[in-house]
Amino acid sequence: MDIIEHQLADRGKRLGGALVDGIIAVIVILPIMYVAGVFDQIQEGQQMSIAQTVVFFFVGLAVYLAINGVLLAKHGQTVGKKVVGTRIVSKETGKILPLGKILGLRILPLSLINQIPVVGSILGLVNVLFIFRQDKRCIHDLIAGTVVVDA
Repeated sequence: MDIIEHQLADRGKRLGGALVDGIIAVIVILPIMYVAGVFDQIQEGQQMSIAQTVVFFFVGLAVYLAINGVLLAKHGQTVGKKVVGTRIVSKETGKILPLGKILGLRILPLSLINQIPVVGSILGLVNVLFIFRQDKRCIHDLIAGTVVVDA
């Protein structure tokens, strides 16, 4: 597959895919947090500890991979991207990247930075605002050398 054959996905499709993925994540993660007692802790005015934050980061990553890992590895898609008809490919070759590269370059760097109070939230916002560039690539796309195209 040559990148020239692909049409960049429009911003609406990218938003739609992200929303579907976000809804799925919330549906799965909230019950886990409830069972773990996080909501009781919050009601008592306590914040999550650093250890809890780390555990839930890895739980969230495991859930993400359980839901999307096979689709990402085989088709360059998450469930949301499959629903809206888009996929992640290499900007250079137009081919689907190995799952390790998607995880190591596209997902983990900003996910880790997003855990930093204040700075992470600001960078998370800047990341998604990059979608308004002409090439429609967010910071995570720039780091990983990817584009999101119509499937």
